[in-house]
Amino acid sequence: MFKTSLFALGVVVLTCGCNKSEPAASTKSEAATPAAAAPAVAEVSVTDLASALKDKRAIAVDANGVETRQKYGVVPGATLLSDHRNYALSELPSDKAQPLVFYCGGIKCRASDAAAQRAISAGYAKVSVMRDGIKGWVDAGQPTSTLPKS
Repeated sequence: MFKTSLFALGVVVLTCGCNKSEPAASTKSEAATPAAAAPAVAEVSVTDLASALKDKRAIAVDANGVETRQKYGVVPGATLLSDHRNYALSELPSDKAQPLVFYCGGIKCRASDAAAQRAISAGYAKVSVMRDGIKGWVDAGQPTSTLPKS
């Protein structure tokens, strides 16, 4: 029972991405394998990302779904992914040495981690996540861009 409870918690953590339309993993091997094999992604603070964007030293990459983007806005100039797990690699800059900082909804969301792992697997060398996400960005008083309502 204890192992089952821990597994259930793992599924919730792994599938809590910010895109509500994504189905949960259906088996233990689907949920456990990617997380166990993935190395930790470096983290940056809101202040670090704001500074890097101001100095044009990094590109922000938004891994949120449309609902989150409409509710909180986006980091100005961020690349907006079509999906945090299955986005086309052509959505990222062609220069794989360009520093990329992925973000999602907030500290409990892991969509940015999934998106960052996809970039790392594709050969991008300087990949990190802003753990505080767009909620932390807004709470810190940083500017946002809004999306038109569809």
